[in-house]
Amino acid sequence: MFGVYAPGRGVAQLTFDGLYALQHRGQESAGMAVGDGEAITVVKDMGLVTTVFDERTVSCLPGHLAIGHTRYSTTGASTWRNAQPVYRAAAGAGFALGHNGNLTNTAELAARAGMLPGVVASDSDLVAELLAGASAFAGDPAEPRPHALEEAVAEVLPLLAGAFSFVMLDASHLLGVRDPKGLRPLCLGRLGKDEDPEGWVLASETPALDIVGADFVRELEPGELVVIDEDGVRTRQLFSEAQVDPRLCIFEFVYFARPDSRLYGREVHGARRRMGELLATQAPVDADLVMGVPESGVPAAEGFARASGIPYGQGLVKNRYIGRTFITPDQTARAEGVRRKLNPLRDNIDGKRIVVVDDSIVRGTTQRAVVRMLREAGARQVHLRISSPPLMWPCFYGIDIPSHEELIAAQSSIPQIEEYLGVDSLAYLSLDNLVAAIDAPGAGFCTACLTGVYPVPVPAAQADAGAAAPSPPDTARA
Repeated sequence: MFGVYAPGRGVAQLTFDGLYALQHRGQESAGMAVGDGEAITVVKDMGLVTTVFDERTVSCLPGHLAIGHTRYSTTGASTWRNAQPVYRAAAGAGFALGHNGNLTNTAELAARAGMLPGVVASDSDLVAELLAGASAFAGDPAEPRPHALEEAVAEVLPLLAGAFSFVMLDASHLLGVRDPKGLRPLCLGRLGKDEDPEGWVLASETPALDIVGADFVRELEPGELVVIDEDGVRTRQLFSEAQVDPRLCIFEFVYFARPDSRLYGREVHGARRRMGELLATQAPVDADLVMGVPESGVPAAEGFARASGIPYGQGLVKNRYIGRTFITPDQTARAEGVRRKLNPLRDNIDGKRIVVVDDSIVRGTTQRAVVRMLREAGARQVHLRISSPPLMWPCFYGIDIPSHEELIAAQSSIPQIEEYLGVDSLAYLSLDNLVAAIDAPGAGFCTACLTGVYPVPVPAAQADAGAAAPSPPDTARA
């Protein structure tokens, strides 16, 4: 997600650039909403940012504030209807929102909104409906209310459960907010100098600030609402002190965030490299070459090589025009994507004992295909090292870590996984070493996919869909 308030600047172009930097967070659809003080124009479609927008489209979107979104579906089908931003006509120009996360109480919220079962297109659409129906928007829908969106957010968002970060706009305000656990990231940046800012930027990750020339100011606090308008930036806390409990998704560090992002004040690349160093100490192996699975496995492979003394080299070439297979919504497409994306460097592999470092194993699709490629290219041994613990429980907060039936580590022992993948050995990084590698003392994390301890209660209907694996510890059900 991306948002910008910058009078006198080409906000549509800034939003395009920001979304381009965030393309890794969603590949299914892209869109932006631009406001000029009187009207809001929304453009969205299926596909990548560069498919949806071109120079002509961007140049036809004048205004002084904008939000943008790239979608990766975890709730709601991958259709145009569910592309974001979501728009509602309310109180003058209306409002638009973009959402990163996944709500866990949609049935309760839909009942509150008076929506029939099966009508809800997505949790983002449901939030827009609740905001439009909030008391702050009551009365004549054509009558402008300068602070209606802010008051509606303060009324509605404390009702939400799950993971959510939002960027929103009305005719003259840009808003950003995080859930009280801070499960999904959101940061604030400044355009121009400290004493004379030209504008303000909100983004899911810091590289989007870099690409538009904005300086990083800070990460939004869990539960914090930031409102930006002609008077600058003001902030308020929407949740009680007891509700605020920082639990950033640890998978952001493992895989999801860009390596040049900064979270909890730590650069992701450095954390991933330290994961590899600790993995080499925890699970050593005799080998001739260490290689990483592009792209997110490479920093950990570099760390493994440095700590083990085994030479680091490239074993696979990535086609840079293929997206991330993890966030492809269809299993067949994921398998085809692996074959299209990676190709072996045979001269580097032939006759070698190879250590392959990857960030995680979800279904085993990528790793099985990689091992087959390496064997066919002449690898004598293949030892797989994973820079995170086994993924044992599904995620209900916006990462596509699916049901227990699809999680290979929840269904199989390590020897069984070794046999299925065709590797000579397999080892995972421990959770203690993963946290140590991130090196953010005092920081809180959601580790539900690794431990089964869910920081936000999961409704029984959703939890039942993830049955057929070892029960989480009692603390997860408290």
